Amino acid sequence: MATNRFMQQANARMKAKGTKGSFTRIAKEHGRSVSAEAHADEHKPGKIGKKARMALVFEEAARNRKK
Repeated sequence: MATNRFMQQANARMKAKGTKGSFTRIAKEHGRSVSAEAHADEHKPGKIGKKARMALVFEEAARNRKK
């Protein structure tokens, strides 16, 4: 359950800051899917790497929720 609360808090912070969907926008600019862009950027330092790792966490959670 702690993971669920983490996701809800992260979503709320992203929405409040206006950064929700910013990684999707980056992926579209590079002509890639969000997943492909996240895998390409996950080891980069700084904000891009942080956003990529967050996208991978959300992707994994969505995949596990469907099972």
